Amino acid sequence: MTKRIALFPGSFDPFTKGHEDIVLRGLQVFDEIIIAIGYNTQKSNRYFPIDMMIGKIQQTFEKYPAIKVLTYSELTAEYARKQGAQFLLRGLRNTTDFEYENSISQVNRKLYEDLESVFLITTPQLAWISSSIVREVHKYGGDVSQFIPYKLS
Repeated sequence: MTKRIALFPGSFDPFTKGHEDIVLRGLQVFDEIIIAIGYNTQKSNRYFPIDMMIGKIQQTFEKYPAIKVLTYSELTAEYARKQGAQFLLRGLRNTTDFEYENSISQVNRKLYEDLESVFLITTPQLAWISSSIVREVHKYGGDVSQFIPYKLS
């Protein structure tokens, strides 16, 4: 039986409890999940340093050997293929997310017929959390501990 590998791509700047929810629920469907942080070395517009975020995500899932954290700087679907992933795992918080993700999914399906997008609806209690909101709260000194699954130093 083929191992079911999903790539969960994103900027994860930062990785939130909503992201954690999708990954943990994804483990009920997939044998392995690769959390893939899209990163362009030519751009330095991240709020949280990528190395710090890699460490925090790895720490969050240290008890889950089926979860890997990697970075990439190429077309997501091509990276998924290189990693042996047959699925792209995506979380949907609302209809706006659906519209955006549906368009990307259609293009990926056209380019890579063997790559299937799987969407999980975010748990309602977490659906309002977004990385941009967390960044804004943190930028102005607010406590973001209730939004992220790790401690910021």
